[in-house]
Amino acid sequence: MRFKIYSFCYSLLFVFNFSCEQKEEEVKRPNIIFIMSDDHAYQAISAYDDRLIQTPNIDRIAKMGMLFTNASVTNSICAPSRATILTGKHSHLNGKTDNHFPFDTTNVTFPQLFQEAGYQTAMFGKLHFGNNPKGFDQFKILPGQGTYYNPTFITKNEGTYDVEGYVTDIITDMTLDWLQNERKEEEPFMLMYLHKAPHREWLPAERHMAEFTQKEYPEPVTLFDDYSGRGSAAKEAEMNLLTHMNWAGDSKVYPDVMDELGIPDASGWDKGAFQREVGRMNEAQRANWDKTYGPVNDDFKKAFPDMNEKEKMQWRYQRYMQDYLGTIASVDENVGRVLDYLEANGLMDNTIIVYTSDQGFYLGEHGWFDKRFVYNESFKTPLLVAWPGKVKAASRSDEMVQNLDFAQTFLEAAGINAPSDMQGESLIPLLKGDNDKWTRDAVYYHYYEYPSIHMVKRHYAIVTKEYKLIHFYFDVDEWELYDRKNDPHELKNVYNDPEYTDIKNKLHEDLKDMRKKYGDSSQISQRLLEEYLRQFEKKGAEGFKDEQLQKILKMDTQLNFE
Repeated sequence: MRFKIYSFCYSLLFVFNFSCEQKEEEVKRPNIIFIMSDDHAYQAISAYDDRLIQTPNIDRIAKMGMLFTNASVTNSICAPSRATILTGKHSHLNGKTDNHFPFDTTNVTFPQLFQEAGYQTAMFGKLHFGNNPKGFDQFKILPGQGTYYNPTFITKNEGTYDVEGYVTDIITDMTLDWLQNERKEEEPFMLMYLHKAPHREWLPAERHMAEFTQKEYPEPVTLFDDYSGRGSAAKEAEMNLLTHMNWAGDSKVYPDVMDELGIPDASGWDKGAFQREVGRMNEAQRANWDKTYGPVNDDFKKAFPDMNEKEKMQWRYQRYMQDYLGTIASVDENVGRVLDYLEANGLMDNTIIVYTSDQGFYLGEHGWFDKRFVYNESFKTPLLVAWPGKVKAASRSDEMVQNLDFAQTFLEAAGINAPSDMQGESLIPLLKGDNDKWTRDAVYYHYYEYPSIHMVKRHYAIVTKEYKLIHFYFDVDEWELYDRKNDPHELKNVYNDPEYTDIKNKLHEDLKDMRKKYGDSSQISQRLLEEYLRQFEKKGAEGFKDEQLQKILKMDTQLNFE
C-alpha cells in the first residue's frame, strides 16, 4: 500500500514537473519582429555602404546579429515579393506574378500558422494587396501604396480612417501602441512592422526637408551608362532618370513651373502624382513644404534654360537622392524607437529582429531608378537578422539566400512545422553558424510584368556567387551571362565569349534542373503570358503607352524556349 502511495506521489510529481517544463518551453519560443521597408536599396544602409547615408539604428541590428551580403528576391516587384515572403513559394505557384493580378487568398501564409500555434500576431503598415490579411489578431494597413502625409488606414476592428501626420511616424506609433497596450505578456508574438518609405514619390518628413535638400551626393560610376555591353532589354527599359522620371511627382518641380519652362509631362500622370501626395498636406505641412521646395524651384527656374543634357541628368540625380534618402532618415529614426522600446522593456533577449526590403532599388546606377531587373541593384536586397544568444554579434554571411526562405526560417525558429509545398530553406543553420548544413549554391529568379510601366522585359535567371545567366523572352529571345566577380557592375555580357563556353553550358544545365525543382516551365509561362495580355486587351494600357500595347498584341505570343 505504501509502495502504491509513493508511486502515486512520484507520478504526480513527474506530471507536475513535465507540465512546468512544457510551460517553460512555451515561454522560450522566440518573439519575431519582421521589419520591412519598401524599395530600400542595400546601398542606402551604412552597414553595407556608408557613402550615401548613415543609418545608425538599422546598423544596430547588424551589430547585434548577422548581415547577409548576397540576399536576394525571387521577383523584384512589390506585391509579388510580399506574396513570396508570406507563402514561401515562387510567384508562379503562389499566383501573384505581378502587381495586376489579385493575390490568391487560398494560399496558406506563415502568419496563419503562427496564429494557429498560439502566437499573438499583428501587422502595421504597408501590405500592398488586399484589405483583410489572414492570420492576424490585429492589423492596421495602408490601402494599396498609401500616402506619405495624412494617410488612410484600413483596420481590423475600427474600419477605415485617416490619421494626420507622417506615415513612417504613424506606422511606428501604431506598432509601439500595440506592443505596450495589446501585447499579451504570456504569449509569444509575431509582429510585422512594414514601412511605405522609401517608395516613390519620396516625400521626406517635415523635419528632414531642409537638411536633405541641401546635401550633395557622389554619382554612381554608371550614371551615364550607354548599355553597349548588353542586349535590348537594358536599352529599351523606361527607367532613365532624365527621360522617364516624373518632373513634378518625383523631382518636385511645381506643375506651374513645368508649364512656365515648357517641360512636358513625363508619363501622363506626372502632375497628378504631385497633387496626389503634396495635395494631401494640411495648411501647416504645405507651408513647411513650400518653405523648402519653393527655393528649390526658384533656383531650378533660373538654371534650367542654360542646362545641357548632362547637367539636367546630374540635377535630377541629386534631387532624387535628396528626397529618397530623406525618407530613409525617418525610417532609421523610427526603427530606433522600436529597438529602444524592446531594450527598455526586457524584450530584446528572446526576440528575433529582421530588417529587410521587399527588393532592391536603382539609385542612379545605369542611369536608372526603380527595380524589376535581375541585375544586382534590384535583385539583391538588404537582410539583417539579430537574435541575441543565438546569432553571433557583428557576423556576416555571403551565402545565396532569398526572401523565399523567410517563412521556413521563422517557422523553424518557433518550432512550427512548415507545409511540404513551401520552397525555401530555413536560414537557421546559417544564423547559428552551422554553415556545413547549408547546401544551396544558386538561386532562381523570374520576372513577369511586361508590358507594363518601365517596360522591363520578361526574364528568368540562375544566379550563383560567381555568375548570372539570364534569359529574356517573349518579344525577344536573348541570353546574357555575367561574371559577377570580375564585372561587378554587370556591364559586359559574356554569353558569346568562347572563354566562358564551359561555364555557360553548365549553367544552362543547372538552370534546367532548377526550373524543374521549383516547378516552373515554358507551359506555365505561356499560360501566364496569355492571361496577362487578355486583361490589357479588355481594359487598355496602364502605366505604359497604348501604341506599345497594340504593337505587342499583334505579336506571335507562342513561347519556345525549352
